Amino acid sequence: MGASKRMIKSLITFKHKPDVLDALASLSTDEVFTPPLVANRVLDLLPENVWSDPSKRFLDPCTKSGVFLREIAKRLIVGLKEEFPNLEDRHEHIFKNMIFGIAISRLTGLLSRRTLYYTKDARSDISVVKFDSEQGNVYFGPASHTFDKNGRCSHCGKKNSASTDINKDAYPFLHRPLKEIFDMNFDVIVGNPPYQLKSDGGTRDIPIYNHFVNYAKELSPEYVAMIIPSRWMASGLGLGKFRKDMLSDERIKNLVDHHISDDVFPDVNIMGGVCYFLWDRGYSGSCSVTHSSFKNSRPEPIERVLNEYDVFVRDYQSLSILKKVIESEQFLPMSEIMSVDKEFGWTSNFSDFHDKARKNDVPLYYNRNGKRSIGFINSKKVSKSLDLIDKWKVMVPQARGHSGVGPQQVIGFPFVTPSPSVCTQTYLFFYGDDEDTVQSIYSFVKTRFFRFLVSLRKITQHATRSTYNWVPQQDWSTLYTDEYLYRKYSLSEKEIEHIEANVLPME
Repeated sequence: MGASKRMIKSLITFKHKPDVLDALASLSTDEVFTPPLVANRVLDLLPENVWSDPSKRFLDPCTKSGVFLREIAKRLIVGLKEEFPNLEDRHEHIFKNMIFGIAISRLTGLLSRRTLYYTKDARSDISVVKFDSEQGNVYFGPASHTFDKNGRCSHCGKKNSASTDINKDAYPFLHRPLKEIFDMNFDVIVGNPPYQLKSDGGTRDIPIYNHFVNYAKELSPEYVAMIIPSRWMASGLGLGKFRKDMLSDERIKNLVDHHISDDVFPDVNIMGGVCYFLWDRGYSGSCSVTHSSFKNSRPEPIERVLNEYDVFVRDYQSLSILKKVIESEQFLPMSEIMSVDKEFGWTSNFSDFHDKARKNDVPLYYNRNGKRSIGFINSKKVSKSLDLIDKWKVMVPQARGHSGVGPQQVIGFPFVTPSPSVCTQTYLFFYGDDEDTVQSIYSFVKTRFFRFLVSLRKITQHATRSTYNWVPQQDWSTLYTDEYLYRKYSLSEKEIEHIEANVLPME
């Protein structure tokens, strides 16, 4: 049989062998396994010459399945063929001198070694190369939180509690000096770190991926490439400094942002989407940004200055609208006539009120199990923001999810409350002195124009007061429509179409 016929026969009889790493279920939405395809997209950001340089050292500081380590090895085996013509010599150099990992748990350490070395015991005869130790170059060992006087870990922010597992989430990369694990410098640090620590009694989880990014950069490798949630761009508990540092860091050369998380991690819903980036120690300049608004969209990258504003406007097409608004004459933000989080001091779970009005009571607006309700509380029990009790208000739910597909409502349905009134943390509110004022505000809040400007700063389900910083105050003597606002801010047909393609009408 000729060579061409043998090739045709092999193509006909070829059966696809699925990659087991594609089939792994993630540990949680906080610790997500990376599909091989995505790992390679991240590695594609690195310059081609790293795969042919035998002096480079690669570290995954948060390995879970070992996919990054395996895909790095595959590239080096090809790239170093001329340097090490003998395959066994090539393997020996690559696996012992170039590729290193730190697991996030004992289980993921075993899994990563199985992925990289073909065996969980690197001393085994079936290991791709034989090490003197069981762990080889994929480390996992005990680590401890270091709690400060406020009861927070100085490495990751975890709160000290009465939990029996006091050192849960004490990831070695953050909680042990690196020289105790691998006493060497690394040229390339890549990975997909854990995203957040579960709340210890609070209402929101604490991000942890920012600590992995910061520490990786502090080690001053040539390159850092990591996958992290996109929420850092505009929101996130305790991420203000991290956001400022990231946006002002001109060494971030590439940023790939996916609005829909399952475009990267199938069947995993990460509110606000996910992104991956390349930090290049020797680079300084603008960032090549690729933003995918919809699943499976592959737009061309655009050169952006990341710190043009205090938060990152993900959608480039929205910038022209934003500039027309905030550069308009006498711009004042709506946030100046808006409440703060827990304005009256009560969380969403507050329940020290009653169902029927009594003497000297004030109506209290709250939500239970998705149902809006009104309770009553004695006015003497209101000890915070007393000056706002008698204001008329437009209540806006603080949380509103994103379906991930198509145009959105952006915020929950607003409603007007007469004077006097108070509310729990469930709501933020705009306020005015009389009914005519708040009815004008109410009409404005319902417009697509208003909610589009909110959407530029709202990246997760939660909207704080600062989310409304780009919405302009109006003259509160009239009712507002989108058509009026489009004319007032001289929006083009293309800009109007962009707003209406992204924001649903609110009937």
